[in-house]
Amino acid sequence: MNHTSNYLKSSLDLLHSYKNLGEKAMEQVSEEKLFWQYNEDSNSMATIVKHLSGNMHSRWTDFLTTDGEKPWRERDGEFENDIKNKEEMMQVWEKGWKVLFDALESLTESDFEKKVFIRNEAHTVVDAINRQLAHYASHIGQLIYLGKMLATGPWKSLSIPKGQSKTFKKP
Repeated sequence: MNHTSNYLKSSLDLLHSYKNLGEKAMEQVSEEKLFWQYNEDSNSMATIVKHLSGNMHSRWTDFLTTDGEKPWRERDGEFENDIKNKEEMMQVWEKGWKVLFDALESLTESDFEKKVFIRNEAHTVVDAINRQLAHYASHIGQLIYLGKMLATGPWKSLSIPKGQSKTFKKP
């Protein structure tokens, strides 16, 4: 496996991991609390999902051939809390990730030599992927933080539970 293939596999593995972490956080929150906002300037879990999905559709649709900030994107609308229920929220979530994974899984080694644009700014394919990895990781972190605050029962750790680090250390 060459460096390009290794990078793409690593990126896909990380993105699948982030998706899984977000889902595990949302699973621990009641449907009603998925729509809770601390104040008007903060986002609910559902709003974060809507924004992530909108970003994914814009960035990854025709990734190699059109600017990642599509003219049809309604970014401001992504922050309106108008998803009606958990089922709709999860459909929005899945559609965004599907666009992302379809685009990345279709990349070839020669695609990594191309330039792509996001808001008229040129990026290497690696830089564009890294930009989105960082963006998505920050929002998944928000979902986890909100999930911990809003969980309907005791929080089920998504990594090593508090006080159990020694159990996970390998000799």
